Amino acid sequence: MDDLPTVLNSFLLVLGAEFGDKSQLVCMALAARYRALPIVVGAVAAFAVLNVLAVTLGAAAAAWLPQWLVLATVMGLFTVFGALALRGEADDDSDEGEAKVGRFLVWSIFGLIFMAELGDKTQLAMAGLGGVNAALPVWLGGTLALATTTLLGVWAGRVLLTRLPVVLINRIGGVLFLGFAGWVGWQLYLLLNHA
Repeated sequence: MDDLPTVLNSFLLVLGAEFGDKSQLVCMALAARYRALPIVVGAVAAFAVLNVLAVTLGAAAAAWLPQWLVLATVMGLFTVFGALALRGEADDDSDEGEAKVGRFLVWSIFGLIFMAELGDKTQLAMAGLGGVNAALPVWLGGTLALATTTLLGVWAGRVLLTRLPVVLINRIGGVLFLGFAGWVGWQLYLLLNHA
């Protein structure tokens, strides 16, 4: 019970920082195209692992890989998702197709979220909180907040699916992903030219 304020503080800090962030928008775009469960499982698993790294190792986790490699990987993943979304036609809603995609989608989402959020402001905030508070309550509050933003993003994507044609959603999602890839590419360009 003594840890409840730490859980709540971590939850509120991370929820405020991540609401409307790129990871939530990515989940929203993916949920408009794919089943919700693989997206939620992949994203929440990635956040849980990242939060363990953050609270136990602090900001050192981001230092394991060169920043340019993280940016290049994220740019590549965003580009692939964008191209696939733009290329896609109206999906067949059969369970067989969704199950086939779902097996690989969980790992794709895990990798995308993990690389995109590695060293992110939220992870650094979690590392800071983990340095001054007990690690488990900080991890619990932060992970619950990230699961909440993921669920909200997936829900918003599914609502869009009921309001707009799938082809239009695919095109919007593809443009969003390519926009994120361009933004990450710009960050990579700046990093490489100022190093």
